[in-house]
Amino acid sequence: MAIPHTILVTGASRGIGLLTAKALAEAGHYVYASMRDIDGKNKEAAEQLNAWAKNNSQNLETVELDVTDENSVENTVRAIENARPIDVLINNAGIMPTGLTEAYTVDQVQDYFDVNMFGIVRTCRAVLPQMRKRNSGLLIHLSSAAGRFAMPFFGVYCASKWAMEAYCETLHYELEPFGIESLIIEPSGHGTDLVDTAPAPQDNQVANSYGPLVGGRDRLLGMFKSMFEQNDPGTDANNVAAKIVKLIEAESPRAIRTQVGHDMGVETMNEVTAPIQADLLDGLRPVYMGEPVDA
Repeated sequence: MAIPHTILVTGASRGIGLLTAKALAEAGHYVYASMRDIDGKNKEAAEQLNAWAKNNSQNLETVELDVTDENSVENTVRAIENARPIDVLINNAGIMPTGLTEAYTVDQVQDYFDVNMFGIVRTCRAVLPQMRKRNSGLLIHLSSAAGRFAMPFFGVYCASKWAMEAYCETLHYELEPFGIESLIIEPSGHGTDLVDTAPAPQDNQVANSYGPLVGGRDRLLGMFKSMFEQNDPGTDANNVAAKIVKLIEAESPRAIRTQVGHDMGVETMNEVTAPIQADLLDGLRPVYMGEPVDA
């Protein structure tokens, strides 16, 4: 068995986060499955997960953590670190707004970025100081195929994932001297409740001004639901959890990006851009690393 790690998973009340927390515990790791409102909205989810861990003799604890609340993040990370060092952070918490881009209000867009982008900033800033002191650690961030492509009706979602990918990839380069890797998982469509909970735009006046296009949101979400109902193995969310377990147990260095599920051209995009990015880094490395430059 691989060396057991202490792992913090965000957004573990359901979907990929829940599956990942269970899969990691079953693989022998000590898991902190975090979720917000653990004594309210997610009380039942937390109780069921705790019962599963107890009944199956798994090292898993549920903890309160709201990625949109800096105090919540810092307090939970501090409490975990006082018990055992966090080896791996899995940034899974996310939301998938779907609808006409212009019809999302500024407040809505800020709210979704607060989860998908700034939530990652908060959790990374909370765990990284101790990881850097130990010169070891692993960050895994759940992006999407939408983190590589722009798609109609997913403008806000794509924008948040593009932003988080830039942030997380940059961390990968900056943390290299500390023996820490920051990695990105890019799943295609998988059968979770993201489709059922996708927020719609609130500016109905703008949405209705698009005429027949306003129905595009429902048609797209319906298409995804129909696809998931076919039980295609490629859309099974357990695939993502299994890939995360495998990635954690792999040897370094690991690939920055890992695609899961139906390709959708993501692998080609990654293969094409990787050498361009590498050339850029080779040129900048002597500057940002303070290395000698040949005359």
